[in-house]
Amino acid sequence: MAKGIYKRGNVLWIAYVGPDGKVIRETSKSTRFKDAETLLIKRRQAVREGKMPEIKRIANHSFNQLADDYLKWAERQRAFRQKKLIISQLTERFGMLPLRRFDTRLVEAYQSERLQAGKPKHNSTEAKANKPATINRHIATLKHMFTKAVEWDMVEEDVLKRIRRAKLLEENNRRLRYLSKEECLTLINACDKHIRPIVITALNTGMRKGEILSLKWDNVDLKHGFILLDKTKNGDRREIPINETLRSTLAGLVRRLDLAYVFFNAETEKAFTNIPRSFNSALRRASIKDFTFHDLRHTFASHLVMSGVDLTTIRELLGHKTLTMTLRYAHLAPPTRLRQSISLMTA
Repeated sequence: MAKGIYKRGNVLWIAYVGPDGKVIRETSKSTRFKDAETLLIKRRQAVREGKMPEIKRIANHSFNQLADDYLKWAERQRAFRQKKLIISQLTERFGMLPLRRFDTRLVEAYQSERLQAGKPKHNSTEAKANKPATINRHIATLKHMFTKAVEWDMVEEDVLKRIRRAKLLEENNRRLRYLSKEECLTLINACDKHIRPIVITALNTGMRKGEILSLKWDNVDLKHGFILLDKTKNGDRREIPINETLRSTLAGLVRRLDLAYVFFNAETEKAFTNIPRSFNSALRRASIKDFTFHDLRHTFASHLVMSGVDLTTIRELLGHKTLTMTLRYAHLAPPTRLRQSISLMTA
């Protein structure tokens, strides 16, 4: 493809630098290379003459209008019946929303909504919860609809770029490893004295192992009930609430004025760097297999989802950079919202 000409869907587009130095992109409305080349030469000539090419302004179309046009186009395609159902559900959700309002965040919110949707009531049109594979087909259809919208001059290309940034969900069926409440208690009781508070902290905060082992008393506020993490994996500060179980555990620890760390090795008087041997021994005594320390974090998140806590809150507690990472727990959500409580285990 010649420089300045590229393909978007089935239509050729041109790109050239305008008099103001900005790149202008325009559809040739044709699939023939000769047509696109002729238009590009015409536009470049106008720029050399100091003329600003007349750019057609795009009207503010709604999603309903796009859906109508797309359905007419899709009638000639395979699997029309399945695509028609998906478009119907997308239209029910977005309806009169202007196409210009669509962005990455809106698409990710739709993914989350469908993952967490409960069973619809009698005669209700409320969507049922979907598996990741089903939701991915919705998003793929949505992205293609906006690809056609750009070709049909219904929306700007920047909107399509924002939608394309939304990632598809992981479809593998690999089991998400987490413990039941009974297994949590069994594991806690099987822990040696020096790692028991560490495990309790992990189960009740979802903190990463490195965040726990490097935790300092200066970052723990038992009076007001929160832990403030200044240095996290993604670089953002994170505030984690302390429930009664964790408060009791931390209050029972020996706090030495000459040591800054909450958890330390009594023999070396230094912070723990790792605890694999002690943790694995506790797992064996508890008869828990196929489990890692990081799975304590999964256990924390899984139980919150099952108790009805929303994914946005869980994302903040875990310190996930994007909602996509948190969505792996969405399938555990109950069909109805229960009380939102982050109290999880008892010591």
